[in-house]
Amino acid sequence: MKASDLFVRCLEAEGVTHIFGVPGEENADLMISLIDSPIQFVLCRHEQAAAFMADAYGRLTGKAGVCLGTLGPGATNLVTGIADATMDRSPVVCLIGQAPTERLHKESHQNMDSVAMFRPITKWAQSIYDENAIPEVVRKAFKLAEAEKPGATVIELPEDIAKKEVALEPMAPIKTRRAAADYKAVAQAVDIIAGAKNPIILAGNGAIRKRAARQLRRFASKAGIGVVNTFMGKGAVAMSDEHCLFTMGLQSRDYINLALDDADVVITVGYDLVEYSPSMWNTQGDKTIVHIDFLPAEIDHHYPVAVDVVSDVADALWKINEELNRRFDSEGKLPLFDIKERAKLRQAMLDDFTMEKDDDSFPIKPQKILWDVRQAMGPHDILLSDVGAHKMWIARYYQCEEANTCLISNGFCSMGFALPGAIGAKIARPDRKVLAICGDGGFLMNVQDLETAVRLGLNIVCMVWCDGELGLIKWKQQIHFDGRHSDLAFNNPDFELLAKSLGMRGRTLTGPGQITGALDEAFKEDGPTLIAVPVDYAENLKLTQRLGNLNFSI
Repeated sequence: MKASDLFVRCLEAEGVTHIFGVPGEENADLMISLIDSPIQFVLCRHEQAAAFMADAYGRLTGKAGVCLGTLGPGATNLVTGIADATMDRSPVVCLIGQAPTERLHKESHQNMDSVAMFRPITKWAQSIYDENAIPEVVRKAFKLAEAEKPGATVIELPEDIAKKEVALEPMAPIKTRRAAADYKAVAQAVDIIAGAKNPIILAGNGAIRKRAARQLRRFASKAGIGVVNTFMGKGAVAMSDEHCLFTMGLQSRDYINLALDDADVVITVGYDLVEYSPSMWNTQGDKTIVHIDFLPAEIDHHYPVAVDVVSDVADALWKINEELNRRFDSEGKLPLFDIKERAKLRQAMLDDFTMEKDDDSFPIKPQKILWDVRQAMGPHDILLSDVGAHKMWIARYYQCEEANTCLISNGFCSMGFALPGAIGAKIARPDRKVLAICGDGGFLMNVQDLETAVRLGLNIVCMVWCDGELGLIKWKQQIHFDGRHSDLAFNNPDFELLAKSLGMRGRTLTGPGQITGALDEAFKEDGPTLIAVPVDYAENLKLTQRLGNLNFSI
């Protein structure tokens, strides 16, 4: 068969159902081979958006999302989305075209070393120089992308290699079992936990992958320890669970920071330093840290690990649970700690979440928007947050019952993620409501792919918080420069006319009390809806000042 046909068969063997991308001349053979494949090619309007779609698809399914671009500018447009997948631990395989090998050694049209460009931001990047290497290269790319910690890999297929004849078959994917936890490390971890006076669990993005959340919930209940999650660890423990102490990660002091200050032992589960530096919660470097993760702990002065439990996270937690049973259950000593002692802290946060739920001011306060959004979204539904001031509000105020129901880019923190990510999310989970919340800065970075959502008839909702400025940058400049900030203002389009021009529904809210109704109507549409919400970001500094003056005893 032709090499491009073999390449497609290898993708089919990996279970690929969708490819998001923008093809070019150098992908022509591969694209023609895809015509006869059950794999659906999703034509996008920008390569960066295609990468973000694959990113969200990979997060939700655990299987590598696949994106495609051509050589040169197609490859460079993919860079931001590919870096985001790697830094946010999303399994993605990126396919790029390349010029014929006969001219790669010299100056020639659109010829650049794309593989060298991708290597620093991926787990592996490889060009195919021989058509007989296709099965091995494809298998390796998917195996590495999906292995812990997940991330992006890149395969470059030169134009002339795609045309060659080859007589090979795809390699069958073989499930790789992750290493089990070492019994000595488990015993040492339980020793530290049992000897703690005031322990706390910190759940990161690794706690919502590979069945880990279920075992984490068992561990928290069995030990009687409260759980704080990072931005990307939302839903690791349900917000309705008394063990849930909500989200850490604001630069300002918060109730959660007070709890971490008070802890002598911190048990980190799937915690990833790319999200939130330990210098923010272990300022003195004096906490006793039990690190439970797929990989050994990163070296950091503020992250001195007492015991490294390196294994499949679900297995490590299961073994810790079994060891707790073995040592303490027969004596009636479980749970080791009384979670009721965290009730005051938890109630303070719950009270905080409800403070503005009945506010009727306009423009609308972020807290009120998110209260109404949470009421409109079911426990299984998916919210995607773009990057901006709204992300900080979502992190604090939008809590989750289930893992992977709030997707936030918080490793690479790339603006422009949420809208295309919502397309990938809806394709991965067509039975769920999918809502993208964007700032008016990040929204226009990938606005072109609203057309993709319209063309595919996807019922996603994109909510844009409008203030006409780069709100997060303004917020941080005001904090650090005595209220001063640089010129960050811009103009916005008429969002209703923009939506109409693309053949979709659009609405700009004109007063309080309209959010729930607007969302209910939007989720009944056959296609996408754009909702513009004027937001009152005067609340940004008010939140900073209020948290900076917390008077609360743990």
